[in-house]
Amino acid sequence: MTTQRSLTSALAAHIHQAIDAAGGWIGFDQYMALALYTPGLGYYASDLRKFGTMPYGVKGGGSDFVTAPEMTPLFGQTLAAQVAQALQVTQTREVWEFGAGSGALALQLLDALDALGVAVQTYTIVDLSGTLRERQQQALAAYAGRVRWVSALPPQIQGVVVGNEVLDAMPVKLLVCTAGVWHERGVACAADPVGGTSPFVWQDRPTGLRPPVEIPGVHDYLTEIHPQAEAFMRTLAGTLIRGAAFFIDYGFPEAEYYHAQRHMGTVMCHRGHLADPDPLVEAGLKDITAHVNFTGLALAAQDAAPDVGTLGYTTQAHFLLNAGLLSKLEHATLSEKAMALKLISEHEMGELFKVIGFYKGEPWQALGFAQGDRTHTL
Repeated sequence: MTTQRSLTSALAAHIHQAIDAAGGWIGFDQYMALALYTPGLGYYASDLRKFGTMPYGVKGGGSDFVTAPEMTPLFGQTLAAQVAQALQVTQTREVWEFGAGSGALALQLLDALDALGVAVQTYTIVDLSGTLRERQQQALAAYAGRVRWVSALPPQIQGVVVGNEVLDAMPVKLLVCTAGVWHERGVACAADPVGGTSPFVWQDRPTGLRPPVEIPGVHDYLTEIHPQAEAFMRTLAGTLIRGAAFFIDYGFPEAEYYHAQRHMGTVMCHRGHLADPDPLVEAGLKDITAHVNFTGLALAAQDAAPDVGTLGYTTQAHFLLNAGLLSKLEHATLSEKAMALKLISEHEMGELFKVIGFYKGEPWQALGFAQGDRTHTL
């Protein structure tokens, strides 16, 4: 606990300095970036354990959340069928993974692709976290000759790109409409913080920024826009010379994202397998996420490169079933089946999580979108 307190105190001081340097106010996107990625202090840049099936205080636990690859290797094994098809169609031999977490997905993909006889020349992980890189290197020791790590995009990529729960951790701007007037919600320093409370407070400023669609109704409304995720997608679309890309995350198409009834926004924090809506408390000790606007991603990619298009967009359930998950369950144990069913159950991850795929050049029928494609909803 002492280590955690010193971590939060140091990060709070760092954020305080950034706010002072900016004149007393920073946008939430800058706060989120500092809270998650400040070297040595931010949530993803510290030594705290993040990924795992059990929370703190439980035997064998000590994590904040679990992602699909940690739940069951069947996730990566099934995704590998789509990656294999994409490598074959695009005639490439490299896989790129953004935000590789514990390294579990990379290991599952490499094992499964080898079993399929698909030769992956290089598996490149793009990850900003040095501590996670160490964990990934341990997990992928058997593939040391084929796996490499980079911290930035190269000028060109030829291969298949994958990203599981990476877009939701990209900083977002908060917009709030109060009494018919739009403001950007940012963060300022608390004038006199009481012990145990956050040293930061919300502060709204009038803005010319708007959501990408008109919000019906006259009630107050809080939401997000995603300039960083869209900038990332534009950069990737321009960098991808030959290949395809697949991203799995929770979110909605634009019409659902900015629905009149979704008036409280989607920003959420995760710690110890519990969720809370206050990112200003305990900065550095918990994850901060926002749902993905998949329409914005598709438009950003197409705007950046005319020969980049959407292969498909569907639920995680449809994608995994299309890619052959059921056949893998035939010889699974009861516990393995139970975990795999969480991936496709509507009330678990099956409906909320979506998969979007992009191609470079000419379109082709991707395995994962054969049935249940929802591209028309973007």
